[in-house]
Amino acid sequence: MPPTDAQSAAQTQETRAEKDTMGEMRVPADVLYGASTQRAVENFPVSGVPVPEGIIRAFAMLKGAAASVNSELGLLDQERADAVMAACREITHGLADRGGIGRHFPVDIYQTGSGTSTNMNANEVIANLVCVARGAPIGSSKDKAYLEAGGVHPNDHVNMGQSSNDTFPTAMHVAAAVAIKNDLLPAIDAMATELEAKAEAWDSVVKIGRTHLQDATPIRLGQEFSGFAAQMRHGEERLHRALHALGELAIGGTAVGTGINTHPEFGSRVAAELTTETGIHFREAADHFEAQHAKDAIVETSGHLKTIAVSLSKIAGDIRLMGCGPRCGFGELKIPAVQPGSSIMPGKVNPVICESAVMVSCRVIGNDAAVTVGGLGGVGSLLDLNVAMPMMGAAVLESIGLLAGACSMMTDKLLSGLEPDEERCKSLIEGSLAMCTSLAPVIGYDRAAALAKEAFATGKTVRDVAREQGVLPAEELDRLLDPRAMTSPDGA
Repeated sequence: MPPTDAQSAAQTQETRAEKDTMGEMRVPADVLYGASTQRAVENFPVSGVPVPEGIIRAFAMLKGAAASVNSELGLLDQERADAVMAACREITHGLADRGGIGRHFPVDIYQTGSGTSTNMNANEVIANLVCVARGAPIGSSKDKAYLEAGGVHPNDHVNMGQSSNDTFPTAMHVAAAVAIKNDLLPAIDAMATELEAKAEAWDSVVKIGRTHLQDATPIRLGQEFSGFAAQMRHGEERLHRALHALGELAIGGTAVGTGINTHPEFGSRVAAELTTETGIHFREAADHFEAQHAKDAIVETSGHLKTIAVSLSKIAGDIRLMGCGPRCGFGELKIPAVQPGSSIMPGKVNPVICESAVMVSCRVIGNDAAVTVGGLGGVGSLLDLNVAMPMMGAAVLESIGLLAGACSMMTDKLLSGLEPDEERCKSLIEGSLAMCTSLAPVIGYDRAAALAKEAFATGKTVRDVAREQGVLPAEELDRLLDPRAMTSPDGA
């Protein structure tokens, strides 16, 4: 297996010596992480894809909140707390002047299942940022003289009152909740608003309905789009339920949920700090053993994301079908031409936005399968800890990002320029055999079916055959075969 970027850097660049409890490691001289992170880089050269930045930023928010709370509780002196909080702000701002977050947080997603390597990565980077701020060499965070002079130790100070086993699940929840609030909910709202506008604008456009992909009774295009809009509004409701589930945080449970080595008020106070910072209601878990031993809230969230993906695929798929053509298909919708559709067929335009959205749906559904398995007992959830958290967190964040991007793309590149072909809609209605449905209550099911069969055999419309056979007076026939009336039997 080829070396990762981080491994190559360690081999070709100047290095420095750092130590952890297992001994000395050579670390690239310019990075902010230390020996524990370097071990993880070398131990897990799996995908080359690091833990998502959303989780890293959530870790920084969490560590900053923890320092603030430990100071309030009299467990960490104010100078050290301020130094840790300042370092955490640098991370949440992206470390742009230091090469970006990815340079200093290289640990692969497929690492220790508790996320210990990422927790230590965060502890080391924060401690080394404090070194830099204090004018000490990177890597001084474990030097006795430096610490006696007020320096910050990655475990004793940055990780005070915490365990990887409660910080990683907390960071997962915070990262997913922030991404839902800031990215996915606005994208879904914008798409739902556009669909609602289309439903209102096209309420007078009557078209043929289709069930089993066969002709059915008429429906208004606005009615179909109102269904699409409702799917997205239900998606919003599902996301709010996800936010409620994600709002319970494992922080305060430390190693196995008992809260050993932390203050009894630590978890609730950290949750309150995170609530203030994000505007999302976080709270200490009601039962720390559930919060750390299982990952049901993440599985639930992924399930809601999967449902939204299914909704998105339904909307994209139906628009693609209604727009198929332009001459030899349904042709009821005019799909915006955003790019040439073929390298060999000039003038061809394809429903590329719909196809992109459907692929996103496939990926999100696949991610949900991975998250579900990661939460299973005996697989990821084993006795007193879930050990599939980095994978589960990464999958959920990817799903949130993909859905947000796909919804925005659908709104901007497809829905905003979508138009109906009203003449095509009218022409297809009159030729439908299902028009006989409205005659059945008056002339009987069997006679109406015979009319449909005769119309199909002769190539005539149901209206023409009914007139020829004189089954009803002309005025009554026209009233019953009014397509618009068929879409509102109650007269609305």
